[in-house]
Amino acid sequence: VQLQASGGGLVQPGGSLRLSCAASGFSMDNYAIGWFRQAPGKEREWVSCITMDDGSTSYSDSVKGRFTISRDNAKNTVFLRMNSLKLEDTAVYYCSGSRGGLCWQDRSWYDYWGQGTQVTVSS
Repeated sequence: VQLQASGGGLVQPGGSLRLSCAASGFSMDNYAIGWFRQAPGKEREWVSCITMDDGSTSYSDSVKGRFTISRDNAKNTVFLRMNSLKLEDTAVYYCSGSRGGLCWQDRSWYDYWGQGTQVTVSS
């Protein structure tokens, strides 16, 4: 069972990136997939989540209107499109999977974690 996050990089403020979270060893179909991020010296914080069965989405207030989470069940992959990036979006981004199938902001709700991908927003 593995989650692989990718797509991070260096981008200027106002720019965009698309992160991917690919699952192997299990089907995402009945899971909830969440994205978290952790900036240096800060706690890991919840960013967004999607339920793989019906595609319901949720976002933290800090990214609402700028980030879009989506899914491709056939590819067993979840995406996080990040637009209008700000300096404060700089962090390592982690994807996570919950067998419970519902979205929660609590880290303990999630059973599997990817290795993280670095997003750096800098001019």
